[in-house]
Amino acid sequence: MKKLKNDTFLRALLRQPTEYTPVWMMRQAGRYLPEYNKTRARAGDFLSLCKNPDLATEVTLQPLARFPLDAAILFSDILTIPDAMGLGLYFSQGEGPKFERPLRNEWEIRDLSVPDPDNHLRYVIDAVTQIRKALDNSVPLIGFSGSPWTLACYMVEGGSSSDFSLVKTMLYNRPELLHRILDVNARAVTAYLNAQIQAGAQAVMIFDSWGGALSHAAYHEFSLAYMQQIVDGLIREHDGAKVPCIVFTKGGGLWLESIAGLGCDAIGLDWTIDIGEARRRVGDKVALQGNLDPAVLFSNPEAIRAETAKILASYGKGSGHVFNLGHGISQFTDPENAAALIDAVHELSKPYH
Repeated sequence: MKKLKNDTFLRALLRQPTEYTPVWMMRQAGRYLPEYNKTRARAGDFLSLCKNPDLATEVTLQPLARFPLDAAILFSDILTIPDAMGLGLYFSQGEGPKFERPLRNEWEIRDLSVPDPDNHLRYVIDAVTQIRKALDNSVPLIGFSGSPWTLACYMVEGGSSSDFSLVKTMLYNRPELLHRILDVNARAVTAYLNAQIQAGAQAVMIFDSWGGALSHAAYHEFSLAYMQQIVDGLIREHDGAKVPCIVFTKGGGLWLESIAGLGCDAIGLDWTIDIGEARRRVGDKVALQGNLDPAVLFSNPEAIRAETAKILASYGKGSGHVFNLGHGISQFTDPENAAALIDAVHELSKPYH
């Protein structure tokens, strides 16, 4: 196993000493970059881009050619698993992801099965292998998946939702059906993330984008319990190195102690919680990743620097912080402002280490 030239991100996740606070950005390979838009146009559409390992590798590397980021993240989509289950994922212009065959009938739910990542999701596994090779041990590669609950929201609703009425009706009306979907999803995510690790992903992240839509009791029963199942089943060491796991529930600030109890290595934070407060609550159980409001990047380099400084000061001295946005970077961000953020993190974080 060749040594990484820059392993700051992995060391921070494992709360080992670092010289500075590492930084990457959710959705760093995306529409705010003109070069991404050119590659996407060549692919024809978003899904064709995801399903072409050569092009997925190309866009994964684009932000790293432009910015001194401390990690790369696999270019893919959280909905690859339900697509591989046969639900017919498609993207309609300006409306986001949709499914041709959402889960509305009992028989469809009973018939759900776990896709084999090496077969049904081969294009993702091939992309991981290719990206890892192309990175040439410069920075670590992050693999990821949606959480069982977040996937279920799309699978039942058939797309994005403002109130999650269909999936929540199932949750309260027919909880056994939702538990069936979540169990299949948890097994699918575990197999999928492990396949990514075996193909070369050096850290993995679970995106629980809609966990914050649940009540306190429902979050623990219908989201957290299934993420626990995944964390328990993950490969945590590969090729002689630890493989850290990050769990990110958007809107999950109320449940940090519960998330820290999963046994993950790090918690992703959205921008609604103070990172210093989060650190006091979870102690030295986990590293923290976050948590600049992505809208700060609409401002100017001075404001970006000031807001970055606030988060670094709030976290305080010591390792265990990976700087990130509290959600994905907006497509309307000026790349110069993203550059200002990364420079500010690298420069201003040194005194804390």
